[in-house]
Amino acid sequence: MSNRIAKRVEDCIDSMTLKLSARAKAFKDAGERVISFGTGEPDFTTPDYICEGGKAAIDQRHTKYDAVAGVAALRKAIADKFRADNGLDYSADEIIVCSGAKTCLSVALQTLLNPGDEVIIPKPYWVSYTEMVKLAGGVPVLVDTKPENQFKMTARELEAAITPKTRVLMLNTPVNPTGVIYSREDLGAIAQVVVKNDIIVLSDEIYEEFVYDGNKTVSIAALGDDIKNNTIVINGFSKTFAMTGWRLGYAAGPRDIIDAMKKVQGHNISHPCTIAQYAGLTALLEKGEAVAQMIAVFDERRRAMMARLDKLADLSYIYPASTFYIFVDISAIIKDNRNDIASGYDFSEGLLEEYKVVTVPGEAFGVKNHLRFCFTTSVEDIQEGFDRIEAFLAKINQKA
Repeated sequence: MSNRIAKRVEDCIDSMTLKLSARAKAFKDAGERVISFGTGEPDFTTPDYICEGGKAAIDQRHTKYDAVAGVAALRKAIADKFRADNGLDYSADEIIVCSGAKTCLSVALQTLLNPGDEVIIPKPYWVSYTEMVKLAGGVPVLVDTKPENQFKMTARELEAAITPKTRVLMLNTPVNPTGVIYSREDLGAIAQVVVKNDIIVLSDEIYEEFVYDGNKTVSIAALGDDIKNNTIVINGFSKTFAMTGWRLGYAAGPRDIIDAMKKVQGHNISHPCTIAQYAGLTALLEKGEAVAQMIAVFDERRRAMMARLDKLADLSYIYPASTFYIFVDISAIIKDNRNDIASGYDFSEGLLEEYKVVTVPGEAFGVKNHLRFCFTTSVEDIQEGFDRIEAFLAKINQKA
């Protein structure tokens, strides 16, 4: 066989951050102290009460196959969560539990797309969105957004991107990588366009708990029955409960779509790990103050990072109302081609090579001239990291 790999797989691109990640690992392996503002993963360990729930599941021998859609008690708890937190009424039969929110998105796309169907993705976007669409046989249609609107897609920009082949809109709020929240008014205008054109929204709401300064999130599905009937809400346990390794997410939507997603999941993985599901059930039923305490720490880190950025004339940023990311604009440096830095990737590579600080270039998210900083590390690391960034900026400015 001349080519043993399917074209849809060959057409997928590796993350441009892989080279930077590998280099950072090499520095660490060599004993260098690397400060990472790159990893989109809470640095907290899973709360003890959730781990105890997982251990109890093993002791109770919940180690057999279960329903493809997920453990019934967990789906009921998720339905209760939607009702209490989001004002959304779903039955357990309108919910599917998957191995992480990423798998929910992937299964949904496999369920919805015929070959050549178009999926609208506003820029900047999470790095896997485009490749998930390609693997499901779809065509990603990228929508440019404006920095003066905090890179939020408007209803007019959405309408302009719709063609007869449009099938799905991928919407992420709160947004990775910008930390921006779409308001009720933003979503209401988008919902009107969605319903009028009868397309499906995949609403990725994985960061809904990570909000600061009294800001609030709203699910687009909560804006009325018509838009709810055209929306699949995606969420999960990885971020909120620091359960990244447990691989547990969920989706809710119209029963016909959820039933079809069950078919896809049934043939792919049967269902997520039952132990993880019972741990997730414990996470929801015994939530207490653990999540609020973690988010308070993230807020402290967010403020520390903003305070350091505010002192750097060469860098600006979008106010991070949510998530644990700050999207930093380095246009002033690129415009002057300082130290031959012509892109976000050049800046990230130079900062890592010379000062051992990891950031993610904006090109990974489809937007130039920016970097994503994560505050998923200690305040002490943030301070040290910015001491190094200041030194790097001083060096490139000296060469300019």
